[in-house]
Amino acid sequence: MRARGAGTARKDLEPTRVEREPEQWIDEGPAVREAAVEATERATRSKTRREPAGELDPTVKATVEETLEPRRAARLSERLLQAQVALEAERFTDARRIARSLVKEMGHVAAVHEVLGLSSYRLGKWREAAAALELARSLRGRVEDLPVLADCYRALRRWAKVDEIWQEIREVSPAHDVMAEGRIVAAGSLAERGDLRAAIDMMEKTATIPRRVRPFHLKQWYVLADLYDRAGNVPKAREMFRRVAVHDRDYADVADRLASL
Repeated sequence: MRARGAGTARKDLEPTRVEREPEQWIDEGPAVREAAVEATERATRSKTRREPAGELDPTVKATVEETLEPRRAARLSERLLQAQVALEAERFTDARRIARSLVKEMGHVAAVHEVLGLSSYRLGKWREAAAALELARSLRGRVEDLPVLADCYRALRRWAKVDEIWQEIREVSPAHDVMAEGRIVAAGSLAERGDLRAAIDMMEKTATIPRRVRPFHLKQWYVLADLYDRAGNVPKAREMFRRVAVHDRDYADVADRLASL
């Protein structure tokens, strides 16, 4: 994780206020992997927060009621809501346990497989997560889930699947934060395959400074800085880490990374 050498920082950067979100890091290996995991983890958090606590999405509820008698549908809908709330509260073991109990009777409901996939992902159960998310995708395609699915395949070293999903994300042209998450996963997979040059080329497309800096910009710059560092380009690594620090000096371990350069 630590870099070597020294470098200079740009002085033409002006701070932009960034809305902070709590950082969570999983010790999986190189920093580029950690940043990619952080990106996809945040996708799971934002996804579940769109569902108001205490209320199941009407479309999901209607799907449940199509095939079950009313009392059973009401009971299982309540269980699904409990699983979603557990996932949002980061009680991943509980969310996974409840979702698995629903699969037999609610296998036709994409939301069940989504909760199972996302909670399994957060628990590091890559194969189970990938299988569940693929089932969810077959029932209800959601581009927001694709970076998580791609990262499962990256953890399993199924590079062709990572490339395939990244291409799908690019063709859909989703929201900027989803595109950023997909790009980070794809670049991380290239780096893990030993192609740092291709990973850097992919991430350099994100190096421009926008008028408004958002959290996903910081994530991309951090990953690019780490790739530069791993490739031995200390000045560029320092420049990008410094840019992250200018906008958010408490971002991840950016202060330690700068101090080590």
